[in-house]
Amino acid sequence: MRLGINLGYWGAGMDGDNLAVAQEADLLGYDVCWAAEAYGSDAPTVLAWVAAQTESIDVGSAIMQIPARQPAMTAMTAATLDSFSGGRFRLGLGVSGPQVSEGWYGVKFDKPLARTREYVEIVRRAMSRERLSYEGEHWTLPLPDGPGKPIKLTVHPQREHIPLYIAAIGPKNLEQTGEIADGALLIFPSAEHLEDTAVKYLRAGREKAGKSMEGFDVCPTLPLAVGDDINGLADMFRPYTALYVGGMGSRKQNFYNQLAQRMGYEKEAAEIQDKYLSGDKNGAAAAVPHQLIDQTTLLGSVERIAERMQAYAAAGVTTLTLAPAGFTLDERLAALRAGTDALELSGLA
Repeated sequence: MRLGINLGYWGAGMDGDNLAVAQEADLLGYDVCWAAEAYGSDAPTVLAWVAAQTESIDVGSAIMQIPARQPAMTAMTAATLDSFSGGRFRLGLGVSGPQVSEGWYGVKFDKPLARTREYVEIVRRAMSRERLSYEGEHWTLPLPDGPGKPIKLTVHPQREHIPLYIAAIGPKNLEQTGEIADGALLIFPSAEHLEDTAVKYLRAGREKAGKSMEGFDVCPTLPLAVGDDINGLADMFRPYTALYVGGMGSRKQNFYNQLAQRMGYEKEAAEIQDKYLSGDKNGAAAAVPHQLIDQTTLLGSVERIAERMQAYAAAGVTTLTLAPAGFTLDERLAALRAGTDALELSGLA
């Protein structure tokens, strides 16, 4: 099992620390550094900045939002980043959510599966440098009855095949991800529930495409905090868990809330959402069960974290992405080093 890091969103006041974390991960032999985007910093600019100041670690978007860019633009960006980084770029895509898609980008959040499938097909076709033409429900290239003509990408990516990941939570999206992508970006993964909430759907998609799980990257992100006080460490992540389970998306369409329900927290997920959407964020955080936090993070001593890593590997994880927590840069770097120590202790390195 390999290790990655996730820097999250840029521009939160600790950008210099984030770069230092990425550089330390590079020195420690971490496999990939991911960066996110929502409606603040964009992922490609951050990844270019990190790639320019690291040596060997891959850089990946987790995610570049599908409603934010035309697919050909995404192919251009991916090819450019792969060229600049010396073949170290991984393209992670996702549909975002209805609030961001419609409120920020003005793009209807409808038929996300069909849109994703067409988007991936166009991106792959463009990155292969064939002349680009496509006829679909959501995109037609070139536009009919106009001056456009099929053209091809002029930039040569470093690699012939840039790895393509999709952020997936729901069963149908997971199955399609297994079918059309090279890897899956997962969030709130519980080793105990991973087979039933994710892997079985990914496997079904791979089988639909006539493939096995071999070579497919199952890549969940987990916050990491090191120490002896498990309860205190878990409390650090209460606001984070409450935000996603309670406040992401709408009452009718919150993928993270639905995931918590599939993990057996139906009553708790409803309570967290009710309190969060009513404005009681502290109450929502207090309502998050300790077990839910403990199952979806890496907490405790290096030995305890090593045991959890073994459980994730047994559940099918191939790249475990860590988000090292800490109030200072030194604490985050110490957590990062603990991640490598735990991996070595687990025997999975």
